[in-house]
Amino acid sequence: MTSPRPAEAAPGGRGPARWRRRLAALRLDLTPLRTSRDFRLLWIAGTVFYLGGMVSYVALPYQLYHLTGSNFAVGALGLIQLFPLIVCGLYGGALADRVDRRKVLVGTGIGQCLLTAVLLLNAAAPQPSVAVIYTVGALLAVAQALQRPSREALTPRVVRHDQLPAAITLSSIGLQTGMLAGPALGGLILASAGPAWAYAVDVAGLAIATVFFAMLRPYPPLAASVQAGLAGTVRGIADGLRYAVRRRDLLGTYVVDLTAMLLAMPTVLFPAFASDVLHEPTALGLLYSAGTVGSLLATATSGWTSRVHHHGRAVVLAASIWGGAVVLAGLAPSVWLAVVALAIAGASDMISGVFRSVIWNQTIPDERRGRLAGIEMLSYSIGPLGGEARAGLVADAASVRTSIVSGGALCVLGVGLVAAWLRDFWRYDARTDEHAVREREFREAMSAQEAAAVPDTVSDAVPDAARTSS
Repeated sequence: MTSPRPAEAAPGGRGPARWRRRLAALRLDLTPLRTSRDFRLLWIAGTVFYLGGMVSYVALPYQLYHLTGSNFAVGALGLIQLFPLIVCGLYGGALADRVDRRKVLVGTGIGQCLLTAVLLLNAAAPQPSVAVIYTVGALLAVAQALQRPSREALTPRVVRHDQLPAAITLSSIGLQTGMLAGPALGGLILASAGPAWAYAVDVAGLAIATVFFAMLRPYPPLAASVQAGLAGTVRGIADGLRYAVRRRDLLGTYVVDLTAMLLAMPTVLFPAFASDVLHEPTALGLLYSAGTVGSLLATATSGWTSRVHHHGRAVVLAASIWGGAVVLAGLAPSVWLAVVALAIAGASDMISGVFRSVIWNQTIPDERRGRLAGIEMLSYSIGPLGGEARAGLVADAASVRTSIVSGGALCVLGVGLVAAWLRDFWRYDARTDEHAVREREFREAMSAQEAAAVPDTVSDAVPDAARTSS
């Protein structure tokens, strides 16, 4: 009988074999892409969507500034888009719980194609209209806010319950790829061909994404949780808000992220930080991209996340590291130390986002998933906007370094206070949490019914206890 190699026979598996296992544990889990056709379609569509969208994200402010010569005119576009984002994000969540989510994706995708085509035609006109840019920008915010809850609410329907951490991580890669490559591609197109061609690229990306959305199988609601009509929609939104507040583990995901972003979002200070503090204005691009690079590195080595069960603690610790890394960036005496600190901050924010998404997708019942996705969209959209306002006010009142460092320190303190306040969030364990267990049983029963090709709804196959949500 062959004896084991010394490295593998050592206590605890010490030696090369142990390190091989540890390195393998970091490897990105591609299982959802291999096993789920509809997740592949969603992933491809999302990646193309973000890539084209980031090209327009660069083109819109570029065109506005060159037409008006006003920084305020550029900032006003964000203010105009904020109200539709809030109102239509909540309505889009209710819509996702009432109608076939594939139809919402296709319909809003077609709408975005047509609206971006209007931007293309306006940019190609001899005298482009600023009013058209503002109007279409607001309507695009409406379409995007209506679409996003349905897109995010589909993930738990297209992969197995235990594959959600890997699916969320893979979806994040598509987002980050677009955030890195889209602005660079947009800058090249704007410099060589102009805004019209940038919008043309976005139209093509939206068209491709919409075709992939149309290839999905139908995903009608599993329960009639939101009634038609204005009154029914309002009641449905109110029910989703009450559910989010009543679930303290869910409330923790929102409050921790809002705390971290409101107190420690330094992006708006990067131009002043690069030129006035670090005295390296040419390093501005590095500051902007450092966080995304850190997020990509965290994503590429995220295989370990599927073995973590205390997701609330992971969110708290990751958000605290985010704050600490922002402090280090603010204190950094050189560009490269600041870039490394911001990369750590980006990686921590990515890990926090992964575990927040896992809690959402593994515990929220499908009949409320759309409305809660709308609330989630607001929580991670409003936080950065408020955080940039806070950073600017403190920088003007004190200094850029003071604003960055104080924000990071307050973030660490604030996140710690939230963890002490919401003990259910800190103690959350995916193996024993009643909501996670209920949803896991429900998904398993639904998968078993689909495998048996039962044509009726899941109500006959799933016990009431597996469907009822508290």
